[in-house]
Amino acid sequence: MLINRKEIQIEWGDCDPFGIVFFPRYFEYFDACTNALFHRALGFPKAEMLQRFQIAGIPLVQASANFFAPSSFGDVVSVESCVTQWGKSSFTVQHRLMRGQTLAVEGFEKRVWTVRPGSDPSKAVSQAIPPEVIAKFS
Repeated sequence: MLINRKEIQIEWGDCDPFGIVFFPRYFEYFDACTNALFHRALGFPKAEMLQRFQIAGIPLVQASANFFAPSSFGDVVSVESCVTQWGKSSFTVQHRLMRGQTLAVEGFEKRVWTVRPGSDPSKAVSQAIPPEVIAKFS
């Protein structure tokens, strides 16, 4: 199982008036970490992935997080991300945000591999994930 690690510097603008990370920012971190995971697995950035596979994207359809310890301005955290489950057209990503040796936040995303049907380019529909994509995460 491929695990990607990404360091994030907690900035002043990430924090609420109490000086800790405002919880929606974690979901922004996780989105960036999913992109980094795919970049590492496939060897090219998301924009190229969209073009090469002719997909609309990998939109988020479900997200959750468990918060164990706060992070504050100036902290450097490390996020470990991996795909824990592959479906036909969807997949689940687990993110473990570590502050030193402490698990601060654990997040999960369910995403769907989507394309734009030729009949209506304003919509996106799910499509089977190519086996060669899944193989890159082994």
